[in-house]
Amino acid sequence: MNAEVVPLQGRFDGPPGYPSAAPTVVQYTTVNITTDPPRDHFIWSLFCFFYGNPLCLGLTALIYSIKARDRKVVGDLDGARHYGSTARCLNIWATVMFFLLIVLPLIIIMSIAVKLSSLHYHYRG
Repeated sequence: MNAEVVPLQGRFDGPPGYPSAAPTVVQYTTVNITTDPPRDHFIWSLFCFFYGNPLCLGLTALIYSIKARDRKVVGDLDGARHYGSTARCLNIWATVMFFLLIVLPLIIIMSIAVKLSSLHYHYRG
């Protein structure tokens, strides 16, 4: 193994952590973090409005989505984030209620119909 010798640059004033007589230069680094713009959930609100609108939650979610989009255009990101969050909650409720009020009863009715038809076929044959 070859040991590399690297010369020290500058002056060595003692072990690290102890004050030295030489003035120290402090460098500052600025990091700019760009955040993603807040989401307005507009397309989800449109689907909830047109396909599943129990208790007008889809319409309300669509209104809040439009408000969030308007706030984002103006530059009020906190307001857009608030309206977008409200639109997301309303969309979640509209989707859950649509599933519970329409899709789930359809599944139950279809499963009962299949069971009755199989019983009818069994006794007939």
